[in-house]
Amino acid sequence: MAITAAMVKELRERTGAGMMECKKALVEADGDIEAAIEAMRKSGQAKAAKKAGRIAAEGVVMIEIAPGAKNGVLVEINCETDFVAKDENFASFAAAVARTALSPQATDALALSEMPLADDPAMTVNGAREALIAKIGENVQVRRLVRFDDVAGTLHSYRHGQRIGVIVDLVEGDETLGRDIAMHIAASNPLCVSADEVPAETLEKEKDIFRAQALESGKPANIVEKIIGGRVRKYLEEVTLLGQAFVKDPDVTVEKLLGRAGAKVVRFARLEVGEGIEKKEENFADEVMAQVRDS
Repeated sequence: MAITAAMVKELRERTGAGMMECKKALVEADGDIEAAIEAMRKSGQAKAAKKAGRIAAEGVVMIEIAPGAKNGVLVEINCETDFVAKDENFASFAAAVARTALSPQATDALALSEMPLADDPAMTVNGAREALIAKIGENVQVRRLVRFDDVAGTLHSYRHGQRIGVIVDLVEGDETLGRDIAMHIAASNPLCVSADEVPAETLEKEKDIFRAQALESGKPANIVEKIIGGRVRKYLEEVTLLGQAFVKDPDVTVEKLLGRAGAKVVRFARLEVGEGIEKKEENFADEVMAQVRDS
């Protein structure tokens, strides 16, 4: 039976195993996904397969910047509980993954998972992940990777605890300014650098909302358009880095702060643990009991 990419993808999502391991298992099972899962469980990947369906919305965001500050990465590594996110074994794995991610071959999270681990080239990132799952008893996922390669300026970063990480490509400006801008992004979560980078679709949706709100007031059409224009300007100030008030001095916008230093932000990235993951609410007692039942 022909093994399709969709079959490999489904098996990978259901087991958390590597792409090559999934393809091999499917070939050996003649395309039978259930049989492949059973075989993978029997071959030492049991715990990884068993835990892979559980929600992993805790974890860490790691930052790694190469010497010279021209290349860097942000990586999100997830687990199921905050307790494990602070575990030394999980922390060591996350740090090794971040160091591995600096390699230019790590183009995305999937490619990163199949690479030899920086601290132990005999094992892939995915192999180390599966070994960690077996040790700690929780689902672990390398979820997201953002790369900065051969940047125009210099990379600066800020990490707020373990959960939020920011990298900024700053032209001119010193280390203090770079860290301040990264810290501001962590706190204010801008959508993009400037107004011209706001996606047209996003802006149109906001205009539609503003228009509907203004029309409800019963004002004339020409007044409605002025109201919409004012609200759009306010919205762009709120969602763009340059338009926002600087968190350490709200009387100054980030644009003015950068202007004083003759500096420019070319690009930034901000990752926060668990963004977009629907986290199941459980109390601690239920969580413990659930882990006991699954062990």
